[in-house]
Amino acid sequence: MSPLAAILRQIVENRRLKVEAGSGEAVLPRAEAEGDCLLENDFSASLRRHSGRSLIAEVKMGSPRLGCLRDRVDPLRQAKVYARQGAAALSVVVEPDFFFGSYDLLAQCRRVSGLPTLAKDFVVHPVQLEWARQAGADAVLLIAALFSAAELIAYATYARNLGLVPLIETHEAADLEKLSQSAWEIVGVNNRDLETFEVDLDRSMEMVGSLPSGALKASESGIAAGADIDRLGKAGFDAFLIGEALLLADDPGAKLRELMGGL
Repeated sequence: MSPLAAILRQIVENRRLKVEAGSGEAVLPRAEAEGDCLLENDFSASLRRHSGRSLIAEVKMGSPRLGCLRDRVDPLRQAKVYARQGAAALSVVVEPDFFFGSYDLLAQCRRVSGLPTLAKDFVVHPVQLEWARQAGADAVLLIAALFSAAELIAYATYARNLGLVPLIETHEAADLEKLSQSAWEIVGVNNRDLETFEVDLDRSMEMVGSLPSGALKASESGIAAGADIDRLGKAGFDAFLIGEALLLADDPGAKLRELMGGL
């Protein structure tokens, strides 16, 4: 595993302890043969359909850096605004202790928006994939740094068997090495440094040429203006996951329209 910042290690270990306490030892079910095939569902289809302006708009109720946003963000209103303004998909952060989310929050946002939805959790146990599916998610985030290459394939296969498209999040070249032996639906680059938590879009620019050629390519974090999307799109990215720029905007609808007009 790549070195993780102390706070991220704390989040992951806390998640592991709490999930395993309620679900037992992490054992992936035996993969069925069809799980080895790439999955196309509403999430990936919507990203392809909105090609060139595929915005994955995020609902997040807080973070270790921002604190709790419950007094500032109305998640259901936010999800409805995203749908009205043409977002391709929705992302909901469900981790409860550091990001103040839940799978119930995902279910509510999915229902009111009608948008295909990504469950963003720190997945450390297969039951989290089952929770995502039960909540109505269409896709699930798998952070490559948390797994070996074999584990990543096993979790992605189980996600597909549940009808979930895995979005594989990478941060550095070592993550990409784990992807070399398989095909993937969507691979993202998180522009946030795992050590400093600072964001730099150059991370995406440097890594885009090494992403799997057949996968949809998503840039995540730090995208704040239409010019950012224009730059990333020209470099080869298909989709753009945007959270704080929308969550902290006085008018998230206007901000989304601005971002979508950047191409």
